[in-house]
Amino acid sequence: MSNTRWTTRDLPRMDGRTVVVTGANSGLGLVTSRELAQVGARVVLAVRDTERGAATAREIGGATEVRKLDLADLGSIRAFAEQWSEPIDVLINNAGIMMVPEGRTADGFERQFGTNHLGHFALTNLLLPHLTDRVVTVSSQAHRRGRIDLADLNWKTRPYSPSGAYGQSKLANLLFTLELQRRLTAVGAPLRAVAAHPGWAATNLQGHTQNPIAHLAMSVGNKLIAQDATAGALPTLFAATQDLPPAAYIGPDGFYEYRGYPKPVGRSDDASNSELAQELWSASEKLTGVTFPITAE
Repeated sequence: MSNTRWTTRDLPRMDGRTVVVTGANSGLGLVTSRELAQVGARVVLAVRDTERGAATAREIGGATEVRKLDLADLGSIRAFAEQWSEPIDVLINNAGIMMVPEGRTADGFERQFGTNHLGHFALTNLLLPHLTDRVVTVSSQAHRRGRIDLADLNWKTRPYSPSGAYGQSKLANLLFTLELQRRLTAVGAPLRAVAAHPGWAATNLQGHTQNPIAHLAMSVGNKLIAQDATAGALPTLFAATQDLPPAAYIGPDGFYEYRGYPKPVGRSDDASNSELAQELWSASEKLTGVTFPITAE
């Protein structure tokens, strides 16, 4: 593992390795894809808008490829997974939406939980037979404000809260990583499940709240507190390339993990709750119809 001032200059060569990055058209996903392509990885940009994806691929250069993926549609996720017959070294579950108004995915899930967690849950399990190294899932410090309501994961009975739904989805990302690693270890699979968070990174993620007060607060924070997308992508790049313990969580080393260089960081008590992780996994299987595909040898 590297020292506390790890940057993109410390990335190892990735020649001959295939990396799938969700949400690669902009923000952290674009930077992550660009940096991995620059060190020789074959990067597959998994995006909703393939025209924008093609423009991004041209901007990034290197060995890039664009494939259509809408994480808010289980049909699209299954179609994406069915394209694969070759090995994938690293899957980076980066895509996400943040504090958006109430809405539903194509399958009727609350949009943030459905996209940020259930979409990546289904994608990961469908791709697991092809994975050779690790799964990196991008969470957030907002997981500390999240609460998993197993009786109402999709906000059908409780009053909708954009920030509460986002926090729940980011807590779900960490619980997913915890339970995925437990299952991989139990069957003797050589894969690792790890997570990362970018701190406060100034990207377009914060621009869809449709709440003037929240938008103003985020705009001020982006100017006074946030780091840029290149710095925000460092924890993800570190998690994707460094020798880390199973279920590691990487974030910035600065105040409240808002900014800084990547390092292993802590998580909330709820995010460390293995029983809750197993319960969420079972609920996610029922909602998506997707199950863990690997059995013990």
